[in-house]
Amino acid sequence: MKTMPLAHDPLSSAFAALADPTRRAILARLAQGHTHVGDLAEPFSISAPAVSRHLRVLEDAGLIERQVDARWRICHLKPEGLQAAHDWLAQYRSYWEASLDRLAELLEAPRSAPAPEPTPPPARTRRPSARSTTRAPRATPPLKRKPR
Repeated sequence: MKTMPLAHDPLSSAFAALADPTRRAILARLAQGHTHVGDLAEPFSISAPAVSRHLRVLEDAGLIERQVDARWRICHLKPEGLQAAHDWLAQYRSYWEASLDRLAELLEAPRSAPAPEPTPPPARTRRPSARSTTRAPRATPPLKRKPR
C-alpha cells in the first residue's frame, strides 16, 4: 500500500485517513477503548507491517495516538482529531435537514386538484432528404441464418 503525503490541512488529512475501510474499522474499535496493536490487527487478514502503516496514517491525521508501555504499543482514539471533519459536515447537515423538511411539507400538503396528465411529446416527422425516396433493390440477397 502506497501512502500519499497528506496536506497540513486537518480536514483533508482526516478525510484521507477515513477513506480506507480498514482504518475506519480500527477507529471503530478504538472508540470502544484503548488497546494494543496486536488486538487491533487481529480481525484483519493483513500483515503486521500493513496494520502499522494504517496506524501511521491515522496518527499523522491526528485521529489516534500511539504510546509505548514496556513492550506494548498502546493506541488511543483522539476524538479532537475528528473535530474538523465534524464541523465541516455539520454545515451540510443543517442544509439536508432543511431540504428534507421542505420535501416532507410538500408531500404532506393536501392536493387541491389532481395533477395534470403529462402531455406526450410531439410526433417526430421525417424530413425529406435530398436522396431519392425510393431505394434501389439490393445487388445481393441478404444472408440467411442457419437454424440452431
